[in-house]
Amino acid sequence: QVQLVESGGGLVQPGGSLRLSCVASGLDLDYYAVTWFRQAPGKEREGVSCIAGALRSTSYADSVKGRFTISRDFNAKNTVYLQMNNLKPDDTAVYYCAAGRGPLTVCPKVVHTPPERESYDAWGQGTQVTVSS
Repeated sequence: QVQLVESGGGLVQPGGSLRLSCVASGLDLDYYAVTWFRQAPGKEREGVSCIAGALRSTSYADSVKGRFTISRDFNAKNTVYLQMNNLKPDDTAVYYCAAGRGPLTVCPKVVHTPPERESYDAWGQGTQVTVSS
């Protein structure tokens, strides 16, 4: 069974940091891209960051570039992290990870033009990130 499980969200003050985790089971991430999306109340889902395949190529939304870092654990190979530093109130949202193949591994494209939800093979349940003083 293909499954993604996110964790690591929470409440943090502006300027603080969080690390989100996305653990995949039932699939080999060397053949997938994992994309982090977020959705704030009343707003559309937006792409945040993506890491693709065995080469681990990455892409970021302009709004998070220089503050967020996506990575895969070399030991726990089916875990993807999103390190979020210098968090801002505008980063408040539910964060989701999703795994996809084929055209969904073109990270710059999927981050800037999020595909339809049903295009992906698996989605996590989401984790809330709240940035507030």
